[in-house]
Amino acid sequence: MTNLVIAAHPDDEVLGCGGTIARLAREGHAVHIAILGEGITSRFARRGQADKKLLKQLHDRSHRVANFLGAKDLFMGDLPDNRFDTVPLLDVVKMIERLVEKIRPEAIYTQHGGDLNIDHAVTFRATLTATRPVHGCPVKALYSYEVASSTEWGFQRFEPAFSPSLFINIESTLEGKIRAMQMYESEARVFPHPRSAESLSAMAAKWGATVGLKAAEAFEVIRDIRS
Repeated sequence: MTNLVIAAHPDDEVLGCGGTIARLAREGHAVHIAILGEGITSRFARRGQADKKLLKQLHDRSHRVANFLGAKDLFMGDLPDNRFDTVPLLDVVKMIERLVEKIRPEAIYTQHGGDLNIDHAVTFRATLTATRPVHGCPVKALYSYEVASSTEWGFQRFEPAFSPSLFINIESTLEGKIRAMQMYESEARVFPHPRSAESLSAMAAKWGATVGLKAAEAFEVIRDIRS
């Protein structure tokens, strides 16, 4: 099966489904990753003030992480960090449509639509729009994932609240997920931050225990078409 993971920022793909990416790749499935935004310019007063060297380092790490997890390839976009809402939604939709047409994925994993981070919400809506289930659309399964330090920090005040019904066993790939996150040196944090290794392990244990597993990643099932 061909899978496409769509993320707004470098590290979202790991936080949301790094264990699943590694497991799918290990099982022989093709996994493509698309990161739509450049990642860190919101940390500066103006986008043009961002250190281009830091941006290049972050993007280089994204490629190394994709290779480490076993992804087939990585697409890097240039949407403005934490400013996706300043870009016409149609432009984001067209970006995803081009990827879908090129890759022809049967399954897509994307951001949760009720996150605190506006870029995640835009990515979710654009993905749904770009993958409308019209005749000829290759996407049969569409899932959304949570992102530590964004989904839970919305405190369920944004709709929709994250309500997973798909749980993927990542006991054998959890260590790889944590190592991949640590490769994002500028994004990883120390405990008790949600992006710390300890917190990610606890999150996997929580979802695993919810369904009788030792470690799991959780997803909302947006669409699952079976013929």
